[in-house]
Amino acid sequence: MSATKESVGFIGVGLMGQGMAQSLLNKGFALTVMGHRNRKPVEELVAAGATEAKTPKELAQRASIIFLCVTGSAQVEAVVNGPDGIAAGAKPGTVIVDCSTSDPGSTVRIAAELEARGLHLADAPLGGTPAQAALGQLSAMVGATPEVFARIKPACEAWAQKVVHLGPVGDGHKMKLLNNFLSMGYAAIYAEALTLAQKIGITPQTFDSVLRGSRMDCGFYQTFMQYVLERDRNAHKFTLVNALKDVRYLESVANAAGVPNPIGNAVKNSFASAVAAGKGEDYVPMLSDFVAAQSGVALGKTG
Repeated sequence: MSATKESVGFIGVGLMGQGMAQSLLNKGFALTVMGHRNRKPVEELVAAGATEAKTPKELAQRASIIFLCVTGSAQVEAVVNGPDGIAAGAKPGTVIVDCSTSDPGSTVRIAAELEARGLHLADAPLGGTPAQAALGQLSAMVGATPEVFARIKPACEAWAQKVVHLGPVGDGHKMKLLNNFLSMGYAAIYAEALTLAQKIGITPQTFDSVLRGSRMDCGFYQTFMQYVLERDRNAHKFTLVNALKDVRYLESVANAAGVPNPIGNAVKNSFASAVAAGKGEDYVPMLSDFVAAQSGVALGKTG
């Protein structure tokens, strides 16, 4: 039972974080949470047995492992190093686990700063959907020292069915950006292909009848098309503005490595166009509607 002796903190109980935090409670971890704008997830978690902290510093005083599930590097830096931040309240040996999709350069720098203060950082970005988070069925790609990985693995396994140790701090975020380049790249390609199909008389239904079950089918295709065919807004709840952030992070990694990424640039511009047009809070499959509208066609059910 030693695995449950770590007290856990969780900052960012949004679309993904609420399900992850609930899974930790379900597995018997003592949990302290901190909310942001939306009170409902916090109140539901407190009703289920969590304790609420008002500041990251207060939360850090109660937890030996702290999960962050926030937007990106800017928010991570603010939560860790800001006034009343985690670093101000954490006891030596505390592990901060960044589950956000962050810039690896920032991750490595923050980790070095924390190590100098006797604190540890691991990056454990997520694979999966909010529905999978609630079921404890996410995947985690972890960058950490072997010692830190061994400590955080039981807590990660509360919300993930697959936990992979990739290497040192930063490797999780590097791999996550590569993963999201593939998924957001597919989204941009699907949107363009569906638009062209509609324009030349191939409906989304006909398109899907050929693709589904073929070698080009995959889980991402299925949730994307669940929106296109059924107009299910909740099929994949990941916003266009967050997708754009991730492909911009990928671009900065490519720039730092001196690697050209022309396809990544094209993917970024597909999302940037939609966000610039005010569609940032739409979800990723809804990129298809924006791209279609640019060519004067509609993909949704008619009549």
